[in-house]
Amino acid sequence: MQTTLTRLLGAATLASATLLAGCGGDDADTETRSIKVGTMSGPESEVMEVAVQIARERYDLQVEIIEFTDYVSPNAALADGSLDANAFQHEPYLQSMVDDRGYDLTVAGYTFVYPIGAYSERHTDIADLPERALIALPNDPTNGGRAMILMHNAGLIELDDPENLEATPVNVVDNPNDFRFREIEAAQLPRVLPDVDLAFINNTFAQPAGLSLDDALIKEGPDSPYVNLIAVRTGDEQREEIQQLVSAYQSDEVAAKALELFDGGAVPGWE
Repeated sequence: MQTTLTRLLGAATLASATLLAGCGGDDADTETRSIKVGTMSGPESEVMEVAVQIARERYDLQVEIIEFTDYVSPNAALADGSLDANAFQHEPYLQSMVDDRGYDLTVAGYTFVYPIGAYSERHTDIADLPERALIALPNDPTNGGRAMILMHNAGLIELDDPENLEATPVNVVDNPNDFRFREIEAAQLPRVLPDVDLAFINNTFAQPAGLSLDDALIKEGPDSPYVNLIAVRTGDEQREEIQQLVSAYQSDEVAAKALELFDGGAVPGWE
């Protein structure tokens, strides 16, 4: 009887160990099926929420959104492993961060073009800008360059190299109306709009501030090279979870949500 009891206890112990091992395997599987993605706080996060839902329904992939309010932190967080991906920037900006900071990041897929526009509360036509008008620009290299190129193309200034995607006021070789420039963090530009004659504001920040791209005195067209993207650490671009996130994002449901939120100011960059 002692032998029988010992065998029963041993079997129970083995069964418990097997059950626990099975549970541990499920936890591990769950861990590998979860990723974190960084976005800009506001409507871009709302668009990503649709992709999160699709990723969960189609691929059983859990995606956690981490929101940011500046353009520097998302790449730092991706580079140090705090994120698995981010979706907030275009390729020229990503490349500038790679060059300047040595990040080993790359493109996993494309999202939308969010056109940049020039807005004014003081003037209704670009021709109304007075001499020595104060113009606010994004202070990051590539978005500031977008603004400078738009002004060059509109005939407001002349740049030494109109193809320079990182042009700054230093690159202005002709400024016939003696315009003044103030470089400001992109997220703060809607707040300074009442204090300047013109402000170049990314649609990411313009739309939440109640600004419509239709009201911009100058704006990028749909052929803009500044397509936003999903960035990852180099080597992760073919990772299954990342490809599933990209597929979920590049969906009709996400495109419809962006159309709703940005009122035509978000153009799908994967079509």
